[in-house]
Amino acid sequence: MAEFVLLYTGGGMPESEEEQAKVMQAWNDWYGAISASLKDGGNPFGRAKTVGGDGSVKDGAKGTLFTGFTIVSSASLETAADIAKGSPVLQNGGSVTVYEVVEM
Repeated sequence: MAEFVLLYTGGGMPESEEEQAKVMQAWNDWYGAISASLKDGGNPFGRAKTVGGDGSVKDGAKGTLFTGFTIVSSASLETAADIAKGSPVLQNGGSVTVYEVVEM
């Protein structure tokens, strides 16, 4: 089994307590459904800084703005992508990029 990082892009933050509870329940339900594969449920991302090769530091992310992550174990990139298809971030207009973690 290999590890895969699911990186989230987009999605929305619920505004009311009722919406927050509904979204949290969807995440908890998904985590329960993938529990055999779940390594780290992850978290949403906050602010970012970008450090350049010359040591310069700038506010914000360069390139794709990722909004959070989850780490799963899976037999292949394809099955990890199948796991990602159930992510609640997709219900709020987000997307998931799946990366295989390469053991060194």
